[in-house]
Amino acid sequence: MGDWLKMTASDLGRGIGAGQIDPVELTDCYLDAIAAHPHRDAIYARVTETRARAEALAAAQRARQGLRRSLLDGVPISWKDLFDTAGTGTEAGSALLKGRVPETDALVLRNATAAGSVCLGKTHMSELAFSGLGLNPVTATSPNVHDPKWAPGGSSSGAAASVAFNLAACGIGSDTGGSVRLPAAWNDLVGLKTTSGRLSLEGVVPLLLKFDTIGPLARSVEDAAQVLALLEGGKPIDLRGATLAGKRFAVLETLALDDLRTEPAEAFDTALRRLAEAGAEIVSLKIPELVEAMSHSANLYTAEAYGLWRDVIESNPGAMFDQILERFRHGQNYSAPDYVAAWAKLDACRAVWDMATAGYDAVLAPTAPILPSDRDRLLQDHDYYVSENLLAMRNTRIGNMMGLCALSLPTGTPGCGLMLMGRPDCEEALLRVGAAAESALA
Repeated sequence: MGDWLKMTASDLGRGIGAGQIDPVELTDCYLDAIAAHPHRDAIYARVTETRARAEALAAAQRARQGLRRSLLDGVPISWKDLFDTAGTGTEAGSALLKGRVPETDALVLRNATAAGSVCLGKTHMSELAFSGLGLNPVTATSPNVHDPKWAPGGSSSGAAASVAFNLAACGIGSDTGGSVRLPAAWNDLVGLKTTSGRLSLEGVVPLLLKFDTIGPLARSVEDAAQVLALLEGGKPIDLRGATLAGKRFAVLETLALDDLRTEPAEAFDTALRRLAEAGAEIVSLKIPELVEAMSHSANLYTAEAYGLWRDVIESNPGAMFDQILERFRHGQNYSAPDYVAAWAKLDACRAVWDMATAGYDAVLAPTAPILPSDRDRLLQDHDYYVSENLLAMRNTRIGNMMGLCALSLPTGTPGCGLMLMGRPDCEEALLRVGAAAESALA
C-alpha cells in the first residue's frame, strides 16, 4: 500500500478500475499517512476524514458494480482552503475569515465529487492568496519538499506540499499570478493554469475576479488533463500519440529571461535542448509591448484586490500578516481612471501578443527566474520579501496578464520548472504538447 502514495492519480484510477485497488483501503492509506506525517498541520488546515471515507465507500460500491463515473472515481485529492466545503471551515489562510463555514460546496468541488473523487481535506495557503512565496505566519507555512529552509511557493503552498510529500494524489489550487505554477515548479510537480473563465469561480473565495483561475498540481500531465475534466464535468483530452515532431516553440526573450539566477538558467537551457532533440523547432521571440503591459500589473492587481477586501481588512487590519496587508493597501494608490486606462492598454497588448504568437504551439520561459527564497530571511527582511515576491512571480504573471492557459513542468533540476504558455481556451492543445514535452524532459 505504501507504493500507492507515490503513484499518479491516473494510475491509481486504473488500479481501481482493474480491481487491484480498493478505494476505501486507498483512502485509509492516505488518511493514515496524513495523520502520521510530521508536517501534517503545516500542510492540511483541516482533514475531512468522515467525508473522505463516505465518498470512498461509495466509490468502492460503484467499482464493484461496474458503474465508475470517471478514471479518478475513488482517487483522493486535496483542496486549497479557498474552495467552499459544506460544513467544513474555509478560511483562505486568513484570521479575517476565522470560523467561516460554508453551507454548500464550490461548484468545481461539486463537479469533482459527482465524478467520484474523494476529498481528503483543505490545504494551507498564502493569506487571501496574495503572495507567491507561500509564507504564512498567521496560519501555517507549508514545507518545501527539497529543503526546510526554502519557501514552498504560493499561494497554493499546501496543495503542492500535499502532493510532493505523498499526502494526496493531486491537489487543487488557484492561480491569479502564478499560484499554481510557482509552487508546482518549486516542488517539482506539474501545474496547470487554466484560462480565466473556463472553470467556475462559484463558491471560491476571491482575490481578483478578473484574474482568478483554478487548476491542479499533479504528478503528471495526464493527471492534470484528467483533473481538468473532473473540475468542469467534461471529457478528458486523449493524450495518446502526443509528439514534439513538427511543433514550433517560441522562447520569450522580453522580460522572461531577465535576471535569471544560475540554476533556473541552466535548467531552462537543458530543457530547450531536450525539446529540440525530440523534434521541436525553437525560435526566439521578442514582444516589446509586453514591458508596458506588465508595468500595469501593480495597478490592476492591487486596486481590484483592495476594492474587494477593503471593508473586511480595515475592520481588523491587525489580524493580517503585515507584508500581505501592505500589498493590499497599495490598491489605495490608484484611481478609477488609472484602473480603466490600464485595462485598455492591457487589452491592446493582448491583441499584439495574440498576433505575435499565432504561429507557435507554445511560448516557453522558465517558470520562475529564481530558486525558492529563504524562509527565515523573508520574515526578517522587508525589502527581500518584496523583491523576491515580485521576481518569483514575474514570469508566471505574464500568462495571467495575457489571459492565457499555461503549464509548468519539472525540468529535472530541483525547484526549476519549464513553463509552456498556450492560447486562451486551448488547454487541450497545450496538454498534448505538454505530454510530449514531459516525455522529452524525463
